[in-house]
Amino acid sequence: MELWPWLIAALLLLLLLAQLSRSARFYAKIGLYCAFCFTASAVAAVVCLLRHGGRTVENMSIISWFVRSFKYAYGLRFEVKGRETLDEDRPCVIISNHQSILDMMGLMEILPDRCVQIAKRELLFLGPVGLIMYLGGVLFINRQRSQTAMSVMTDVGERMVREKVPIVPVVYSSFSSFYSCKTKLFTSGTIQVEVLDAVPTRGLTVADVPKLLDTCHRAMRTRFFHISKIPQENGAPLGPDTEEAQ
Repeated sequence: MELWPWLIAALLLLLLLAQLSRSARFYAKIGLYCAFCFTASAVAAVVCLLRHGGRTVENMSIISWFVRSFKYAYGLRFEVKGRETLDEDRPCVIISNHQSILDMMGLMEILPDRCVQIAKRELLFLGPVGLIMYLGGVLFINRQRSQTAMSVMTDVGERMVREKVPIVPVVYSSFSSFYSCKTKLFTSGTIQVEVLDAVPTRGLTVADVPKLLDTCHRAMRTRFFHISKIPQENGAPLGPDTEEAQ
């Protein structure tokens, strides 16, 4: 049985309900977002295979172009500050805060060429989405098998230590003014993206890792509240609807 007619009918029903209820509008937009992801992934996979013939990090520039086009359908704007930090010709490790399924669009706004990403293994089985991630050279880790996950992360860590590459934190402002699962809000909006100064790792050892992580977390947390314009008191956010991103 063909699945596409049922999917189209379901989306049309959601659009009809969206005119009646805020919750319906929220779920309709989420449904369309997922549909965009699956459709764009399928098309991008064909383009990647025709262009590069298989799995390579070079495909990520193609994937990035498709994902960045989503923002026009949803009326989202990304204002990026500090992009020049990622334009430097050097290896680095990029870390960023996580808020929702919309993070992917923000990531693609600043993703440098030949950037290898790490993702949970479960995403590999999401049909065309998993396929396009595989073709883009994403490294998958099985979080249920800690030994396998640690093996992948150890390889990355050993290279960091060997080459003493810096860590570049990237912070996205809060989505709460236009996107909230709690209140079923999903409208257009502007996201501030700030690439922070690189945190050097040269001369550090494994014993310095906890302090290094704490330094990065504190810098990102402070910047998150600043660009999100969320007031704080004694380091804690004020207001009932302020929720810190992970």
